[in-house]
Amino acid sequence: MGPIHTLDDFIDMLRRRARLIVQVIVVGCLISVLYALSQQHMYTSTEVIQIARPKIADDLAPSTVAGSSARRLQLIEQRLTSRSSMLEIIDGFGLYAEYPDLKPSEMVDRLRRAVRIDGIAAAREGFADDGTMSVLSITAEMPTARQAQLVAHEFARRTIDLSTTTRIEQARETLAFFTAQETSLTAEVAALEEQIAAYRNTHDVSLPGSVEFRRDEIASINEALLDLDRESILIRHKADQVQRSERAATAKRKLADFDEQLNTLDAQRQLLQGRKAELEQSIETTPEVDRELGAFERQLQQLQAELDVISARRTGAEVGFRLEAERQAERLTVIEQAALPDYPITGSRKRAALSGGMLSVMVALALAYLLELRNPVIRTAKQMEREIGIVPVVSIPFLDARPAKPSRWHRLRAWFGNPADTGGSAV
Repeated sequence: MGPIHTLDDFIDMLRRRARLIVQVIVVGCLISVLYALSQQHMYTSTEVIQIARPKIADDLAPSTVAGSSARRLQLIEQRLTSRSSMLEIIDGFGLYAEYPDLKPSEMVDRLRRAVRIDGIAAAREGFADDGTMSVLSITAEMPTARQAQLVAHEFARRTIDLSTTTRIEQARETLAFFTAQETSLTAEVAALEEQIAAYRNTHDVSLPGSVEFRRDEIASINEALLDLDRESILIRHKADQVQRSERAATAKRKLADFDEQLNTLDAQRQLLQGRKAELEQSIETTPEVDRELGAFERQLQQLQAELDVISARRTGAEVGFRLEAERQAERLTVIEQAALPDYPITGSRKRAALSGGMLSVMVALALAYLLELRNPVIRTAKQMEREIGIVPVVSIPFLDARPAKPSRWHRLRAWFGNPADTGGSAV
């Protein structure tokens, strides 16, 4: 049986359960007010950073900082949200000073959840996403408006500083690497050139075309030997004629001269033959020398080619470093500074208290209705006629047989000695 069917039933229920309803409403409103007072207002402030493109086109002066801007900003965000960086910001601005019992790890966790870094990718029609960021927004949520503004601005400043420092460090490291490579290759080329020069000097091939020169020299020696042989033949022929035609004394004197000339020619012949033998021996060893020199030349050409490539890259790295140092490459600029928020983002305390009061009323009525359902009593003739279809003949009202308690006013008057208020009579 349902106890509430008409407005009179509902009013009768409110009258019977008035004490419970009032108590629930009072307790609920008190809890709502306390909850609303315990809620802390939160403020947000956002600073927007634009990732500006290089002032000089990449075709003219390419940057040596590789990787997409999204990847670099992700690394910067990881460094920003590190424990040491978070503790520096907390100590610098006195954050969470109202919570002295908080541990450093808990404060770091709160600050990480209070700061949000969002990036917007650069969209170009007809091109796929290449990981290039165009705008970066940093939002801070803090208990006070001033803290929200300061924290958002501090994170933005650190982001710009870290981006600039990271790019310059990477450009400097790239330049230092290629400079070291160029120095090392230059030293290797110089050492190899000295080794080739020493080898040429050792094998007497310091000048190009030395083999042909030696062969020409051998041919000249052969001609000189032929001339010596001819001259020797002529001298011997003259000596034979002197022996036949001259007197003995004259012939002896002339033959002595001819012998001296022949000895001189023999000495010249030995000298030329020795030189010829040396040249012929060197020509015999030339193929091996040529192979060694060819290997040296190929190694030298390879090192020289590597040196040319490294020199070109070192020049590009130097240009890239200058671009980063002078901030002519990709850079971060603030296009919207963090403003002081005017209103909190949390709900109004008054609205929270009113909502709690309304909820308390609904809970009180629901609780009263549940109690009525647990005790389904027919209290009026109309309820009896409606529930079981029987019209009662007599309706006896409820009479409270308990003695009436005097009111507080009567007890107060009796306290001051008015016998009329005690209910007695004088005899």
